[in-house]
Amino acid sequence: MAEYQAITRDVMTIIRELAEAGRLKRGQVLVIGASTSEVAGKRIGTAGTTEIAAAIYEAVERSAAAYGFIPAFQCCEHLNRALVVEREAAERFGWEEVAAVPVPHAGGSMAACAYRRLAAPVLVETIRAHAGIDIGDTLIGMHLRRVAVPFRTSVKQVGQAHVTAAYT
Repeated sequence: MAEYQAITRDVMTIIRELAEAGRLKRGQVLVIGASTSEVAGKRIGTAGTTEIAAAIYEAVERSAAAYGFIPAFQCCEHLNRALVVEREAAERFGWEEVAAVPVPHAGGSMAACAYRRLAAPVLVETIRAHAGIDIGDTLIGMHLRRVAVPFRTSVKQVGQAHVTAAYT
């Protein structure tokens, strides 16, 4: 339990620092890529857990409520790195919807968790986010607007996973 609370706390710190440094505004998009396997200290794609995903999701949900950003959760390569977003955001931005539902072993534990917990989730093919957080080297760069500015947060790892962040 304490380890999940630490994950939530660390992700909230990362988001706060990134939101402040990148001047993330209400209605802007934050893409989150997360390997729960890497957080657990395993090789990406080998040991995903819904508990770690839930801890990360809680941090994103609480931070989105505080800062007003729109979260987009990147799936793994089995779903071509599609993103889980609220239907309202997809319609507002004109993002192309894809017909798939992520599950832990095809989409990733993080994307599957987000799909279950968002109010009206859809998958979209691609976005151009204003900022992003990559937990476990999942390679979110394809979903960031040009030009991404790397940002070093005070939290370098979530669990055992390397963290990178950027704003545009």
